[in-house]
Amino acid sequence: MKSPNSENLSKAESSPSKKTSYVETRERVRYSETDQMGVAHNKHYFEWFELGRTEFCRKKGISYKEIEKKGFFLVVAESFCKYKKPLRYDDEISIQVFLREATPKKFIFEYKIISLPKNQVAAQGYTVHVPTDKKACVTALPKEIFNKIKNL
Repeated sequence: MKSPNSENLSKAESSPSKKTSYVETRERVRYSETDQMGVAHNKHYFEWFELGRTEFCRKKGISYKEIEKKGFFLVVAESFCKYKKPLRYDDEISIQVFLREATPKKFIFEYKIISLPKNQVAAQGYTVHVPTDKKACVTALPKEIFNKIKNL
């Protein structure tokens, strides 16, 4: 049985026209990221998502560090990953990040981790983020931050 979240991901996959651009970051699977079987451990995919998301914001003109200096935090409220192909030590990967949805109070980022040079999707997923203030209260992002992330 598919979860409601994997259903949503499948629908998003079937409509690539909605995702016109993405930010790509390239990495290699480090030895410390593999398990006893020589396969990248599942927890590292979420770390790669974070790395890609951080670079996404930076390439849009605002770093996470700047957002936090202004008193805001993008808290992960939900995360999902579907593993498709195993990654192994020293595999080169492309982390592709798409902004699926953006409102001043919610962002949904989608990710694809591509195994290079085979160009195979190794994993894909998404994270939902809500902005909070320093007191951990959900708040709307100021337009200047929101517009940079959304690239307006």
